[in-house]
Amino acid sequence: MWKKGLLTITAVSLLAGVLPQAAGADAAPGDEIVTLGEDLTPAQREDLLEEMDITEAEAAEVVTVTNEEEHQYLGDYIDAGVIGTRALSSSKITMMEEGTGMDVETNRITWVSEGMYANALITAGVEDASVYVTAPFDVSGTGALTGLIKAYEASTDEEIPEEQKQTANEELVRTAELGEKYGVEEATELMARIKEGIAEEDIQTEEDLRALIQRLAEEMGIELTEQELDSLTALFERIRGLNIDWDQVRGQIDSVRDNISGFMESDEGQSIIQSIVDFFQAVLDWITSLFGGTDTESENTARADSRDAGGLKS
Repeated sequence: MWKKGLLTITAVSLLAGVLPQAAGADAAPGDEIVTLGEDLTPAQREDLLEEMDITEAEAAEVVTVTNEEEHQYLGDYIDAGVIGTRALSSSKITMMEEGTGMDVETNRITWVSEGMYANALITAGVEDASVYVTAPFDVSGTGALTGLIKAYEASTDEEIPEEQKQTANEELVRTAELGEKYGVEEATELMARIKEGIAEEDIQTEEDLRALIQRLAEEMGIELTEQELDSLTALFERIRGLNIDWDQVRGQIDSVRDNISGFMESDEGQSIIQSIVDFFQAVLDWITSLFGGTDTESENTARADSRDAGGLKS
């Protein structure tokens, strides 16, 4: 499910935080929960449901998300102008079999990547789910996490602790901010490595955690400022304080890596790769023809290839 906004191999930084009780106790694999922004017009609502290939009658739950809720969970971490004044982001979350991992796809989401959603959702206690996030037009996507968490609570009859929700939302914002400066893939991968480091190493103090974050960032060639290092240390110190099952940290990361690898080896993944190769080959043939002499047939062929290549872009 990685067609729009393809999640690359470095964007597998799944953070695994779980609830005190096993989440998903009341939700069955295959259950689909839909979240819809309160400020969608009726036409937008219908269009998004059609895009998600589901009707309200077919959904196990339909959850409405308000702009007030978005500001409640994001207002402490991001400028109100980024959140906006309307709740438009919508989503479908499909419960999967245990051990499946997290699969995220987005459409018309401009600021939050698939990996960022996955990270934050698992920190909030969500696991083993296929998620699709969309909007009627390009939006930042910050508010979608609010709806996804709300939907998960409704489907499982589990109330996610407030601190866990706040931490997940802060993580989403912090990763996106780092992504703007260092690159989305790099920021998301850094978050993954920090989680893996906490899971695998003996981190006893805040100083240990700070040293771990700094070392991992340096290994990736990321030069964090003191403010960024302080912010990440404080964030992950709060995550360490949640009821985290660190065995599931590794399990969720591995399962998502398997999902990505499986897609790249699938017919669909190979088709996308071949389309990219064909496009650049057509462009190369066209450029070569410009300097390849006066053979009219070759020039016509190159022009045809160029037109075909242009069609692949749309």
